[in-house]
Amino acid sequence: MMNIMCFEAFDRTLRDIMKNVDECNNGKLFGGKVVVLGGDFRQILPVIKKASRYDIIKSSIHYSDLWQYCKVLKLTKNMRLNTTQNRQTIEKIKEFADWIFKIGDGEMDLNENGESMVEILQQLLILNTKSPLMSSVQFVYPDFVLHMRNPGYFDDGAILCPTNDCVEKVNDFMLSLLSGEEITYLSLDTTCQSD
Repeated sequence: MMNIMCFEAFDRTLRDIMKNVDECNNGKLFGGKVVVLGGDFRQILPVIKKASRYDIIKSSIHYSDLWQYCKVLKLTKNMRLNTTQNRQTIEKIKEFADWIFKIGDGEMDLNENGESMVEILQQLLILNTKSPLMSSVQFVYPDFVLHMRNPGYFDDGAILCPTNDCVEKVNDFMLSLLSGEEITYLSLDTTCQSD
């Protein structure tokens, strides 16, 4: 999710550091250090406020001159299929994974703009509810207010959002479920204060 400039600045910084430590490392990518990047380029793009689709894609590491030196490794085995012995559950997981990959690989019917209408599976929809957000919270975090202080309660769930605005709405909604007075703590960096 980081901007291309972060990786390029990190590369230059490591080159400078390692140049001072070892003259043999002069000019090597990332100062000769192994750097591992993880993620799925179909899902994790840099976050750039108010940017166009073109600007967001062009700011990813894939469009850096550094990319030609990267070795891409792919995970090919769905580990979720090993977590259950139930044949029917395995088939459902595989079907869902194949559907997600089909969307990610752009194998849907695309229009002239490269866009596609994706039909969401019926079992993934929230139907017949007055508050879809509340239904989502209850599904992901059952009895949220009762269990929120339990260690590990948030470990097995996440509510994913397509935009930062959506994230703010979910956060605000979940905070509204809490009782008590809201307190804002401000931080101060005393090392930067002038006399």
